[in-house]
Amino acid sequence: MNGRHRTTTAMGLAALCLGIGLGGAAQAQEAAFDLDALIEAARAEPSITVYAVTGKIVGTAEAFTARYGVEATGKKVNEADQIDLLIREFQSDNIVGDLSLAADGGSIIAQLIPEGILTSWVPPDLAANIPEGQQDPLVMAWDPAVWSYSTEVHETCPVSNVWELTEPKWAGKVAMLDPLVKPNYADWFNQLETHHDAAMAEAYRAHFGTEIDVSEESATKQWVRMYAANAPLLGDSTSVTEAIGAVGQAEPFFGITSTAKYRSNASGETAVGICADMQPFSGWLYPGLAMMATKTKSPNAAKLFVHYMMTAEGIEAMAVDGKTSTNSAVSPHPEEASGVAAVMDQLMVYDTSTAADDFDKRQEWQDFWRIHYSR
Repeated sequence: MNGRHRTTTAMGLAALCLGIGLGGAAQAQEAAFDLDALIEAARAEPSITVYAVTGKIVGTAEAFTARYGVEATGKKVNEADQIDLLIREFQSDNIVGDLSLAADGGSIIAQLIPEGILTSWVPPDLAANIPEGQQDPLVMAWDPAVWSYSTEVHETCPVSNVWELTEPKWAGKVAMLDPLVKPNYADWFNQLETHHDAAMAEAYRAHFGTEIDVSEESATKQWVRMYAANAPLLGDSTSVTEAIGAVGQAEPFFGITSTAKYRSNASGETAVGICADMQPFSGWLYPGLAMMATKTKSPNAAKLFVHYMMTAEGIEAMAVDGKTSTNSAVSPHPEEASGVAAVMDQLMVYDTSTAADDFDKRQEWQDFWRIHYSR
């Protein structure tokens, strides 16, 4: 049983023993939760360090400290390095990162949680606003990756179906992150095959006018093979976005990129737009998990930071880049540049219940990509 289950179960039982008849465990937990008590407990603990994939965590940690009087330091650490640090710190009993935000979800769910390195906690007073399937482990926010095009060159999106990207017209003209470097893209392939292969098959039928033969190979695998063979341009998130939408290009790339990179539209460096109504999806949502180190000496401070991140104030700096809180009470940021809120229902939602399978099959997908990718 992980820390979150122990905590929430204890709260629920305590509330029921007190005779709080609110019609369910979640309501009982909410009634039993005392935020002021958590703040006081956090103030008595050592300072915490929060790892996150965005540099904005530095300012967020400073704002948290100013609000609650609980010392917190934010450090930008990429997904893979977070996993490495968290494992090493656990093994050495020298915890530096008390809290991890938005690391490699597959590694966390398949390895770090089962091995007792990390644990999840859901703020009881906010749980009713967070979908049940996004609570164990807690998905703090979704990070959208969207099919994108140059709005400077095209009045509307030039692509309506992912299968178009397997045709000669788009050979060498699609940009994306390298699945061998960013394994969450390999996870994306596995999620499509596991949960949405019928949708991929239907998109094939809609585009080519015939049924796809899936007797030997899934529709998703056939798309990945054909797409890889069409030589997409691989790069980091900045170079991919520039290839798609840097101003002044006569023949820009099409591609898929994070909505966080749309902020360069405001400075006039890029003119990037979301390809709405693309079949079967206009992009996908990757989960940003909020995970506590099980050996942290400041569990209450870590919980308080998780609570803060699940509020509009806590997520604000990340929400302006398109990240969407799983707390339904938190509205999209009004100054978010991409407009992704309008197409959220068109994005594939990553299902954390099969994240361990994604992790197990990650190398298979990367090898499959390596074999079929044409440079």
